[in-house]
Amino acid sequence: MSRFSSANKCLLKVGAYCAQLEQYQKAIEIYEQVGANTMDNPLLKYSAKEYFFKASLCHFIVDELNAKIAVEKYEEMFPAFSDSRECKLLKKLLEAHEEQNSEAFTEAVKEFDSISRLDQWHTTLLLRIKKTIQGDEGDLK
Repeated sequence: MSRFSSANKCLLKVGAYCAQLEQYQKAIEIYEQVGANTMDNPLLKYSAKEYFFKASLCHFIVDELNAKIAVEKYEEMFPAFSDSRECKLLKKLLEAHEEQNSEAFTEAVKEFDSISRLDQWHTTLLLRIKKTIQGDEGDLK
């Protein structure tokens, strides 16, 4: 068990660096792998939603349609993901992006952040996604 979790910790660090370095495909593979590894473990399954959330954000930067498909796939794989705040946020962000509505995007992020603080990694990725909305000046405030 401990070897398993330290391997996951290493993988997650690599995933975080990959995403920061814009190697999104590699980051997605890592987050999906760790999410799949943890979702069946009673002690770790709560964390799985976080890994699927991170994988979805990486998908979203690459392509909005990919992100939609990924979210549906994660919901099928791990039904608890559907009810998570992370999944609800992703759906709001996808909708705002589709409508090219940067205000709705920012509002959804603020609302989520007021309950669960988003760290620097999440904020960086969310800003990168927000910048793909037409005519956005790229701020989450």
